[in-house]
Amino acid sequence: MELTNASIITAMVTPFNEAGEIDFGKLPALVEHLLGTHTEGLILAGTTGESPTLTHDEEIELFNEVIRLVNGRVPIICGVGTNDTRDSVEFVKEIAEMDGIDAGLAVVPYYNKPNQEGLYQHFKMIAEASDLPIILYNVPGRTVASLDVETTLRLAEIDNIIAVKECAGLDALTELIERAPEDFLVYTGEDSLAFSTKALGGQGVISVASHIFGNKIYEMFYSLESGDIKNAASIQRKLLPKMDALFSVPSPAPVKMTLNHLGVSVGDLRLPLVSCTSEEKEKILKILDV
Repeated sequence: MELTNASIITAMVTPFNEAGEIDFGKLPALVEHLLGTHTEGLILAGTTGESPTLTHDEEIELFNEVIRLVNGRVPIICGVGTNDTRDSVEFVKEIAEMDGIDAGLAVVPYYNKPNQEGLYQHFKMIAEASDLPIILYNVPGRTVASLDVETTLRLAEIDNIIAVKECAGLDALTELIERAPEDFLVYTGEDSLAFSTKALGGQGVISVASHIFGNKIYEMFYSLESGDIKNAASIQRKLLPKMDALFSVPSPAPVKMTLNHLGVSVGDLRLPLVSCTSEEKEKILKILDV
């Protein structure tokens, strides 16, 4: 399934039980909640899914179960990137053999801090390991290293590198939208830039806030595409403080807390991440007004 019709992709949380294990029993309600609020694609085992604390076997089991639950209704994108090129290559080869996975999301390598040529070669090797479409994930706030626009544009020339999730700011997004090949999809990974990205001609947002505000983001994008800039801008202004609140403590603690508050049970987090305190919860929920 192609991503060309997917403007709102949710980077899905991973639900856990009280023992800290993946709670597969919680997945059906979570998936249906997201698909029922205009999520048009799912990312599994990304940053929001707490991928650094998931084992290889857990990720494969998670992928298989969500594939079964989604049953082809929206594209499924699986996190494949690590800071070890060889490990990433082997993982992408493995999931490329699985039915129901539409793309892999490969994050900029973290901690080892490669230069631009190292980043290019890393993603090139991942892309050439299989026919699975690859989405680049540039999130310098978490990885320290950052893909320069020129490096992303070089990578965009590789056939099965199809998109970027860009978190380096509006200037980078603007230049990529202007200069990337026409069939290369540019997503923001920052909820607060969803309005700007879409208005500039980008594909949309890979979102955390869509767990809670998917309907509103959809309405905002629909208004933009319909030429109703006034309504779209009004929605953006109202959403912005709510989006900020969802990142006021390390994510995904606020979004997991809010889902639990709304009755979509997803449990707590795995260390070293911790849940919101009672004071943080009260403050966040007041801003969210849910």
